[in-house]
Amino acid sequence: MKRIFLALLFVSGSMVINGQSAFREKYRPQIHFSPRGNWMNDPNGMVFYKGVYHLFFQYYPDSTVWGPMHWGHATSKDLVHWREQPIALYPDSLGYIFSGSAVVDKNNTSLLGKNGRVPLVAAFTHHNIKMERAGNKNFQYQSLAYSLDDGKSWIKYANNPVLKNPGITDFRDPKIMWYEADRKWIMTLATKDRVTFYTSKNLKDWTKQSEFGESLGAHGGVWECPDLFSIDYKGKTIWVLLVSINPGGPNGGSATQYFTGNFDGQFFKPFQTDTRWLDYGTDNYAGVTWSNTGRRKIFIGWMSNWQYANIVPTQKWRSATTLPRELTIQKIGESYFVSSLPVKELDILNKDTKVITMHAPVKDITLSEGPGKIELSSGKAESFSFTFSNRSGEMVIAGYDQGSNEYYIDRTRSGKTDFESKFAARHTAPRIGNSTGLNMTLITDEASIEMFADNGLTVMTDIFFPATPYGNVQFKCGENFSLKKLAYTSLKSIWRQ
Repeated sequence: MKRIFLALLFVSGSMVINGQSAFREKYRPQIHFSPRGNWMNDPNGMVFYKGVYHLFFQYYPDSTVWGPMHWGHATSKDLVHWREQPIALYPDSLGYIFSGSAVVDKNNTSLLGKNGRVPLVAAFTHHNIKMERAGNKNFQYQSLAYSLDDGKSWIKYANNPVLKNPGITDFRDPKIMWYEADRKWIMTLATKDRVTFYTSKNLKDWTKQSEFGESLGAHGGVWECPDLFSIDYKGKTIWVLLVSINPGGPNGGSATQYFTGNFDGQFFKPFQTDTRWLDYGTDNYAGVTWSNTGRRKIFIGWMSNWQYANIVPTQKWRSATTLPRELTIQKIGESYFVSSLPVKELDILNKDTKVITMHAPVKDITLSEGPGKIELSSGKAESFSFTFSNRSGEMVIAGYDQGSNEYYIDRTRSGKTDFESKFAARHTAPRIGNSTGLNMTLITDEASIEMFADNGLTVMTDIFFPATPYGNVQFKCGENFSLKKLAYTSLKSIWRQ
């Protein structure tokens, strides 16, 4: 085996949030958004307006474990640097504030706009805990809030809820989009073991149109956080439906599946009947796309898993988001696949890049400090691995196994794993691309790794908790490995200014 040894130093230091220095806690992400403190889970309500990306998220400000849900709020002008804002929505007499979405009602179809101000309208699930405890199945229903100051503050609609529960115990997570062909709004709603589509002309009065998925896709758990949108592929409109599921993921616990197909404003008809996963790792869940971004479809997920989210060994906060990713379509044979790659805006974090070739005997290379990005491409699909390790002997291994034609991330010996019995495991993902060669990008942070293989056709995200940051990377491959490119780029922290 050829070996290239890459010595990495993962930096400690201070963090800047809202212009104020904060202590950089152990495991704190340096290139991912995480709240200053306490609990977060699903991203929701994401909308782009007047040059600002709004990221709302499930938030409990009084603890580091799940509790009565609020909508936390963060904003960014570049999808990279985030500023945490005041809480947007608080629980009320109708219930906790569960996941949902937000849109720009530019034509004021809702009549919520006043004095020429365009309303941003959020749809969310009210979860009535009192009704749930009383055994009433109708404890989830859909409500609205709106903003007349570009998302800074939110007013709950006076006549909530706008969509009552027909008697389904899991009736939640409305994702709204404008369907221009019929000039109407589409609500994609998770309804236990399927998705239900509703339509409205004014965002207030909703009519059921159809259901999808009762006998298709993965059904190892409840369906959640759906998202319906279209992507242009060489002049052809491909519709994509994302559906998160918990449990039942390909490597255990939570995960997000997707379908490609056609949508006519009433029915979604899939192209495929096999189950496909947007991310095969264990730590990308409940992700959806931003609205109002034009032709770009930008996705972000919750970087954790319900299997252990409440008990991971962080102290002042729990959970972060994945890196934002741009979704596109790739066609293999007659099948359409969704690919995802980190958004191009992340390049502003690039520092020094070191390119390594096999034309000379390279053994040891010292690299710059900070989180990093490794890019590899080869002329053939041959086995290789990257081992990230520290002086304590803890490690995460990521690579490709030619024999099984699978990518993998092995966190068996990654550090602290005893908080959950199944955390220490080797996770695998099939190689979907069929080209002769392959390529991979690995992006590492203090406690996470994200793999994008074959231009984003196979993606894996895993978190880990080493005693000390991994300071070394070792690349292993066969003697005749057809390396075309191997490069490491150090990345700046998004918090230090």
